[in-house]
Amino acid sequence: MCPAAVGVGLAESGLRLRRGRCRSKVSGAPLVEPELAAGDGGLCSKQPSKPRPKPRGRAMGLVLLAAITMLAFATRFHRLHEPAHVCWDETHFGKMGSYYINRTFFFDVHPPLGKMLIGLAGYLSGYDGTFPFQKPGDRYEHHNYIGMRGFCAFLGSWLIPFAYLTVLELSRSQPAALLAAALLTFDTGCLTLSQYILLDPILMFFIMAAMLSMVKYNSYADRPFSAYWWFWLSLTGVSLAGALGVKFVGLFIVLHVGLNTVSDLWQLLGDLNLTMVTLGKHLAARILCLIVFPFILYTTLFAVHFIILNRSGPGDGFFSSAFQSRLLGNNLHNASIPEHLAYGSVITVKNLRMASGYLHSHWHLYPEGVGARQQQVTAYQHKDYNNLWIVKKHNANTDPLDPSFPVEFVKHGDIIRLEHKETSRNLHSHQHEAPMTRKHYQVTGYGVNGTGDSNDFWRIEVMNRKSENRIKVLRSQIRFIHLATGCVLGSSGKTLPKWGWEQLEVTCTPYLKETPNSVWNVEDHINPKLPNISLDVLKPSFTEILLESHMVMIRGNSGLKPKENEVTSKPWHWPINYQGLRFSGVNETDFRVYLLGNPVIWWLNLVSLGLYLFLGSIITVSLQRGIQLTTEMKGLCQVLLHGGGQVLLGWLLHYLPFFLMGRVLYFHHYFPAMLFSSMLTGILWDTVFRFCACYLQSFSLINWMHIFGISFLILGIAYSFYLFHPLSYGMVGPLAQDPQSPMAGLKWLETWEF
Repeated sequence: MCPAAVGVGLAESGLRLRRGRCRSKVSGAPLVEPELAAGDGGLCSKQPSKPRPKPRGRAMGLVLLAAITMLAFATRFHRLHEPAHVCWDETHFGKMGSYYINRTFFFDVHPPLGKMLIGLAGYLSGYDGTFPFQKPGDRYEHHNYIGMRGFCAFLGSWLIPFAYLTVLELSRSQPAALLAAALLTFDTGCLTLSQYILLDPILMFFIMAAMLSMVKYNSYADRPFSAYWWFWLSLTGVSLAGALGVKFVGLFIVLHVGLNTVSDLWQLLGDLNLTMVTLGKHLAARILCLIVFPFILYTTLFAVHFIILNRSGPGDGFFSSAFQSRLLGNNLHNASIPEHLAYGSVITVKNLRMASGYLHSHWHLYPEGVGARQQQVTAYQHKDYNNLWIVKKHNANTDPLDPSFPVEFVKHGDIIRLEHKETSRNLHSHQHEAPMTRKHYQVTGYGVNGTGDSNDFWRIEVMNRKSENRIKVLRSQIRFIHLATGCVLGSSGKTLPKWGWEQLEVTCTPYLKETPNSVWNVEDHINPKLPNISLDVLKPSFTEILLESHMVMIRGNSGLKPKENEVTSKPWHWPINYQGLRFSGVNETDFRVYLLGNPVIWWLNLVSLGLYLFLGSIITVSLQRGIQLTTEMKGLCQVLLHGGGQVLLGWLLHYLPFFLMGRVLYFHHYFPAMLFSSMLTGILWDTVFRFCACYLQSFSLINWMHIFGISFLILGIAYSFYLFHPLSYGMVGPLAQDPQSPMAGLKWLETWEF
């Protein structure tokens, strides 16, 4: 028995299963070889296990893999064209695929790889990018949507053979692998997610590809630096880049592979037969394939993203003015304006808070009872003449544009006034409460023809300055500190009532912490006394737009709120299959699709998680106490602890972090974790049946008990799929409470809405 399997905790012991990793210090031969290939008679057989399956067994394994793959594709592509209208989040991701085809810039909270692949699939299949994807229920009519759905179904189909091969590698048992594959094949939830234009099947494809590649390169630990070892290690890195490039939750599989790698290197460090040079090669190989290579791929896909989306579109307003100057059709593209801000300049000032807008004022006053009855100041998300402000000195009312006055640039720390060009009132604040945000001060327009009082004075600060104190158009990030109260000008992002034209609230906050809400930049700049420069000089570098896009995505993710009448859920709902999601239809005349996991499978997975923790704890304590076990029983324990522990770790990493997230959550977020729980179920029950068989004396009974147990589970979940398959393939007619409904008697929980 490998010493690493003794005296280690369950999660730690689950980090890897190595065939032949633990070796005798004398001969270097494996101490335990837990081979469980089909046809070996089980681990309880008196015959010695063979290190490699026979050619006939290998051929049978390939036939079984081919059959599993064909069944996976058949279930995912069956009735793929139905319904012929937009379902659920196809509204978003189908539309984004169209944006790529039309090269129109947009904003999304996820990295671009998934949408790029959807757009590519649509383009290659003849979709022209003209369907609007306005709302669920819109019919596709003559538009070719099958290519995009087919691409997602294609990747979703590979989840089943990937799970089969992963479990086969971890357990060396074809029955365990077959059970895991059946659980995913016959799960209505995985099937539904795979049949529509969504990011989920793409994300899960890369997660499972990374998991399979990781266990494969682990299996070649006895042949490091061989061609196969390099292939699987490199493929792991590619898959990690793919998972992270689709959604940020791909970080969970990155963490999984990272923990596996740390454990792997720690074990290598304890091998006194390895030289420090060899250890250095192992470390360098992992840094190259699992860090450098994925990072290059990840940044490359963003470069492609920025190259393709080069036209102005609905995503412009989420990004800085400098970013917008790159986009064809944007008013800042190829524009020429003065570079540095001077007194007398007419400017627009844009807030850096995502989708906040420009500093704006108009003739309308705040209504009675809302602070002082002075002119409204808001943030407006569109270009408008009321966004224009004149920069003036705080203590002078002369015209800085008079030719007799020399040009004087505005510098960091200067005290200025901002005079609204259209109304000639100054930007003003005082200790009246803001209209929407308590404990913030009201911001108004005050004065007549630029003459006001000391509450119009603001100190300008440049947040990202280096050695230069001047304010650079587009690039300088500035704050306005109110001189009298010490508060900071900012946009809360809250929408004002109709009296404020439903524009965004501008306040002066006494909280001085630097946030995007209180940081601005100068966008438009007019000053006839200054020479113009091309904005091409001020365009950001690739590194800058890469960092900016990530900051915008992270802020967007954290700020996601549920839409009206939208079904959200909590993480504790997910493993128990508490509530599903309507993909399409609400009444008897609609074609209804409902995202819900096959309850037999999900509740079996839930029971398996509890049973695994119970058995794993008993086995770990038994090994720690030195209880004597047969070689066969030790092999089974190793499979359960190491192979099962590996997928248990994957489940924990893909599930527990959601309890810490503040953003809105949905049921479909659990499905990556569900993949791991299904693989754990396959390993657990195969091992349990083998444990039971080991207590029987008859060799024929051993095989029959194992075969009967696995077959019973597979047939049971296949029958449950037969009962619940209308959830995925669509229902028309009476709802579940009607005896004539195809789902009559199957609404086992009141929270299910089919």
